[in-house]
Amino acid sequence: VQLVESGGGLVQAEGSLRLSCAASGFTFSRYEMSWYRQAPGSERQMVAGISSGGGNKNYADSVKGRFTISRDNASKTVFLQMNSLKPEDTAVYYCSVYILPRHYWGQGTQVTVSS
Repeated sequence: VQLVESGGGLVQAEGSLRLSCAASGFTFSRYEMSWYRQAPGSERQMVAGISSGGGNKNYADSVKGRFTISRDNASKTVFLQMNSLKPEDTAVYYCSVYILPRHYWGQGTQVTVSS
């Protein structure tokens, strides 16, 4: 299993970023995918999840209405569109898949939002 995130960077508050995660090594279309984030000194928290077919999505309360998760099963990629970014969104963002009996993680991509 390999997950490779990209798209992070430095952005001003109220700006936007689009993260991508390219997956390989497993049957992508069969698995729910998730985005997590971890700020310095904080635990890793789930940001958004999407079902295998893309029809069901869930979000952390802190990002509802601002972030949108999507996926393209043909290209084995999951996306996180982040709008109206806030300084408190600053974190390393990780793509994840749970394949029994464990989670798999990418290397993460840094998102920094300046005020």
